[in-house]
Amino acid sequence: MDSLQNRIREAMKAAMKGGDKKRLAVIRLIMAAVKQREVDDRIVLTEQQMIEVLDKMLKQRRESIRQYRDAGREDLAEIEAAEILVIQEFLPQPLSDDEIDAMIREAITQTGAASIKDMGKVMGLLKPKMQGRADMSVVSGKIKAVLAAG
Repeated sequence: MDSLQNRIREAMKAAMKGGDKKRLAVIRLIMAAVKQREVDDRIVLTEQQMIEVLDKMLKQRRESIRQYRDAGREDLAEIEAAEILVIQEFLPQPLSDDEIDAMIREAITQTGAASIKDMGKVMGLLKPKMQGRADMSVVSGKIKAVLAAG
């Protein structure tokens, strides 16, 4: 756990020293979300659990961007997009489309999934491997497309 938590702390110190207030604000949001989860669950988060918190923050921001753009508020969408960039710095290297497609095919083969009804099995297998490395809503759409094509 130390490595990710230390990276976040070091980034916070650097943002403070550099006077980067926007970056500092996002890093403080990350630290607050991690602390909130630790307090709520009365645990010290593992590296994987911290990645889940960051992934949830990304998902929230992607949804906010969609809503802001639907409402014609590009200014607010840009703020959320900038926050996404900061959060992504602390996540593992994102998977490429080819890697995602290969993992989906492998999971479908492993689970024996044949139709949309088997979607849960495939997602259950992929989510732990892809958490923080891929937008799970995009992955879900790709799985649906593969299973629908049969």
